[in-house]
Amino acid sequence: MDNIDFYKYKDLVELHILDFLPEVDYKSITVYEAMKYSVTAGGKRLRPSLLLAACEFAGGDIKNAIPYACAAEYIQTYSLIHDDLPAMDNDDIRRGLPTNHKVYGEATAILAGDGLLTSAFEAMNKDMLLYFDSDMQLKRRVKASYELAKGAGCKGMIAGQIADIEAVNKQCSKEMLDYININKTAALIVASIRAGAHLGGANEKMLRDLTDYAEFLGLAFQIKDDLLDVTGIETDMGKMPGVDKIMNKSTYPGCYGIEASKTKLKELTENAIAVLEPYYDEAEFFTNLANELLVRIK
Repeated sequence: MDNIDFYKYKDLVELHILDFLPEVDYKSITVYEAMKYSVTAGGKRLRPSLLLAACEFAGGDIKNAIPYACAAEYIQTYSLIHDDLPAMDNDDIRRGLPTNHKVYGEATAILAGDGLLTSAFEAMNKDMLLYFDSDMQLKRRVKASYELAKGAGCKGMIAGQIADIEAVNKQCSKEMLDYININKTAALIVASIRAGAHLGGANEKMLRDLTDYAEFLGLAFQIKDDLLDVTGIETDMGKMPGVDKIMNKSTYPGCYGIEASKTKLKELTENAIAVLEPYYDEAEFFTNLANELLVRIK
């Protein structure tokens, strides 16, 4: 990724990524080490970076959004730990390293995911405690936390995950494929951007525009991921390619074909960019990020 501003946000997340994990007793240190193993394993840090970018775009101070950005990454990492388990996708490699359960065992991996999920809400709630004397600031934080909870929950990511599991080895309609990925992937991207927008004090129009952008971007991101699973290589992806085909999962290339999937990706990317065109250079970060989805697909 060549977006300089993206690295500004990503580097800030990397600097603070362990700050909001709770201190644990040495008697239960194993779960902390397992949590730390996965959350420091690298990755794009897309969701927390989008949260920080949306906060700044709306006029907020990104330093105040750091606990929420790290919470978004804790949620994302927990979902990957659980996705990789034998009962789910049964992956051996994640972010270029052995998956959590390959290092710590399945039971500890499950608890490490649980620990990261609950740590996300602990981080956000602890931050809220600092703002009881400011109704406006507290409301912004409550809204941000709610967005992340909803995006990760049973009407968001989990809804998409269960639909994805139930679609394995079945012929999936285009409508169901969109439902799966709007929830499984796009929901947490939308939630992260909306959370950042709330923290930055976005007005209703800006919130709607950022939401529309996020919805287009989230679905485009999943199509890109599906395409890379067919055309990518492990060193670039940080995980084994071809897993979707082995698992007989419902994907855009499988449903539409590779070329039609590329066309759909292009259309979604153009739609995302068009939504924020009225903001001109202020939306340059978001425009560049959307365009980079196309650059990686040959």
